[in-house]
Amino acid sequence: MLTGSPRRRPPSASSPRSGRWIVIRTVILGVLLAAITSAVLLADLLPSNRVLLNQGDVSSALILAPADLTYESKTRTQTAREAAAASVQEVFDPPDASVARQQEVRARQITDFIGSVRQDPHASAQDKQRWIGAAPDLGLTPEITDNILSLSEDDWQQVRQEILRVLTGAMQGEIRENQVIDVRRRLPTLMIYTLTDEEAEIVQVIAGGLVKPNTFFNAARTEEARQKAREATAPVTVTIRQGEAIVRVGDRVTLAKIEALDAFGLRQQEIRWPAIAGTIAFAAVATVLTVLLIARIQPGFWARRRVPIVTMALVGLYVVLAKLLLTSSAGRVVAYFYPLPALSMLLAVFFGPAFGIAVGIMLGLVAAFVTGGSLEMTVYVVAGTLVGALALGRGERLKAFPWAGLAVALTNAAVIVIFGLLAQEQDWVELALHVLVGLIMGGLAASLALVAFLALGAMLDVVTPFQLLELSRPTHPLLRQLLLRAPGTYHHAILVSNMAEEAAERIGADALLARVGAYYHDVGKTMQPFYFAENRVGDTNPHDRLDPQTSAQIIISHVDDGLALADKYRLPSAIRSFIPEHHGTGVTLAFYRLAVAATGNDGQEVREEGFRYRGPKPQSRETALVMLADSCEARVRSAQPGSPEEIEQIVRETIDAKIAEGQLDESDLTLRDLEAIRAAFFDTLRGLFHPRVKYPEPVKVKGRHGQEIIR
Repeated sequence: MLTGSPRRRPPSASSPRSGRWIVIRTVILGVLLAAITSAVLLADLLPSNRVLLNQGDVSSALILAPADLTYESKTRTQTAREAAAASVQEVFDPPDASVARQQEVRARQITDFIGSVRQDPHASAQDKQRWIGAAPDLGLTPEITDNILSLSEDDWQQVRQEILRVLTGAMQGEIRENQVIDVRRRLPTLMIYTLTDEEAEIVQVIAGGLVKPNTFFNAARTEEARQKAREATAPVTVTIRQGEAIVRVGDRVTLAKIEALDAFGLRQQEIRWPAIAGTIAFAAVATVLTVLLIARIQPGFWARRRVPIVTMALVGLYVVLAKLLLTSSAGRVVAYFYPLPALSMLLAVFFGPAFGIAVGIMLGLVAAFVTGGSLEMTVYVVAGTLVGALALGRGERLKAFPWAGLAVALTNAAVIVIFGLLAQEQDWVELALHVLVGLIMGGLAASLALVAFLALGAMLDVVTPFQLLELSRPTHPLLRQLLLRAPGTYHHAILVSNMAEEAAERIGADALLARVGAYYHDVGKTMQPFYFAENRVGDTNPHDRLDPQTSAQIIISHVDDGLALADKYRLPSAIRSFIPEHHGTGVTLAFYRLAVAATGNDGQEVREEGFRYRGPKPQSRETALVMLADSCEARVRSAQPGSPEEIEQIVRETIDAKIAEGQLDESDLTLRDLEAIRAAFFDTLRGLFHPRVKYPEPVKVKGRHGQEIIR
């Protein structure tokens, strides 16, 4: 929660900073933030002074490289990879033995058919020639058919066996589809030399006609081999030196030159209006959500003067840093230096962890947008933001900053290692470098948060735990003045601070703020200390010589005197608010009743306005606690109750009276809070004002050595 003035309400409508002006200023700041966010995110989408060139155009200007640059050329890398893939030979399946067996069976069927035709006694020579010539897949010419029919039976059987043997020998090797002709040409080399030319021709024609491919192209395995070749090809990097010509006058623009222009950001691309509209809409939604979350977590945030302006400026700065660092051409090493946890830690110290987390998450969404939805960078940024805000909390001790930095560093390292292990390929050297950068960024974020905290604390008038601890020291000049000039008031402030702190802890308010605020709530009494009962010694009462109206104004003036002292000693506004708000708009009842009694006519001529504090009513739970503690302590001290029941009754009546007067209407205290406050006040006061045993009067007695001693 806010360590300064948490959940303070906006000023009343009558003040210059009315609700209407607060809304107007909030809208203006929101529009400015949305405009900054849109401009940053649209930097790559809007046209600039870059050249307008596309592939195939003829350049009319000489374009030189503005700086040295080494980049990965996707075009050349793709060309190299396709060349490597093309160099891979086609992959064929192993020879299929079943094909050879099928063709051998086919050869036996054909030769058996020819043999049966040759031995058919009823068929004429013409029929035999016609039937044998019609044998499928062989293409036998009439000359070869005549040669087959003219062979003797012994010669035919020799030819038949040779056909089977040659075919079997030819089909034993690997035969691809484009190798069938070559295999048929080599058949004569497989034949026995005793065959005649006619017989050899018959064997070659029949066996050659039965030769078929026995191994086939495997497209899947071939593509797999080519893909491996592509993946094994390293990316091609191109180095261009400053001043080197990228495109010359009259050059036809190639894809490689387009790529070089894009690497330098020198080419204007087509304006994508839908992308521009989506980016603006994203910036608007992110801004609206940020404004609403802040208003929900810190209702009084937008009512303050400089705080919203500085906070929105910091948010805009981190949007710019997200664009510069997360999209840097230097890669992830620079991206891991994005110090978003520093902002969440700073806002957590000023306004509480919930505030820092809310703003950090919204900037995390911007980071996700900038990185194109990168899950790793989004988790890296958001995780560090959450851990930083939660680990630092309100930063009540200086040592909390290094511990928070260590927590962020370890979180960064853990995220980097996790996503490094999830990657398809691990580069352990690069991973170690990234982990080192993440660890360094954790310490850097804590350092930036601490420096910004020390620099902005006073400027924003936001009270910090360090300031509160400094203000709580008895050596503070104003507290020392209170102790020396108004010791009774100082003691009263200590008691009220104990009560307010205990109650604040029970209802979840800022206990340290309540305690320190209670120290200073009555500092104005140091100007005229003896007009207040707790500072008087003896029975002399200066008010006995004054009329009730004058006495009331003297009592009321301690608020103005306290505000003057607060300005003199430069107390933060969060502490300053306790001075007028602890009385609210209450009435100095004692003097008012004296004035009524002095008139003798029911006080109709006495106006309450002359006896009423100017307020305002308590605007926070902490100032309301001090109001209740101040009233309860004063009543219990003056009533001097003799039992715990009486103390409890006084506390309850006092709180009920403040409720009835409407003094707590603007403090955000709930009925449950009030019950816890009653219990806390009772427990504290019971220990301070418990009945005591009356001690006997001291008497003089003789000691062992005859001397007088008092007991």
